[in-house]
Amino acid sequence: MNLASGMRCRRLALASGLALLAGCAGMPERVPPGSTRAQIEERLGRPTAEHRLSDGTRLQYSRQPAGAQVYNLDLGPDGRLRRLEQVMDVAWLERVEVGRWTRDDVLLHLGRPAWVERVARFDGDIWTYRVIDHVWQRRVHIYLSPAGVVQQVMYSDEPMPDDRTP
Repeated sequence: MNLASGMRCRRLALASGLALLAGCAGMPERVPPGSTRAQIEERLGRPTAEHRLSDGTRLQYSRQPAGAQVYNLDLGPDGRLRRLEQVMDVAWLERVEVGRWTRDDVLLHLGRPAWVERVARFDGDIWTYRVIDHVWQRRVHIYLSPAGVVQQVMYSDEPMPDDRTP
């Protein structure tokens, strides 16, 4: 290996290492409790949504539709992080209350859907999110009535590339 190609390899290794570190800096699960909003946004950027809570603020960081995560970072009245949850988890999604939750509840907890779909046998919107169930990529479908009330929650497998028709 000559000097020029050796330098290129070192630069590539350095750039890869820096990219890896930058990726870690943008991981919501690594934000320490007690962080301020400014510290959170410095690390993660602007949230994809913000919701007012009765006792603070929720900053939502969604990776939908490309990713399968939605992180809720709840700030207390003092503006510091008190709770962080990744809600695109099958166990967490069992909290969705059919017949009680509204469109606003779904937005507050899950954020904007990856897709809004309709089918002939249901008179309403179906909000679809990507989720990982253990190691399987799946989709969760939240059926909302025309009045905006959750009517059903269903799961399906994420289509594999060879499942799609050309």
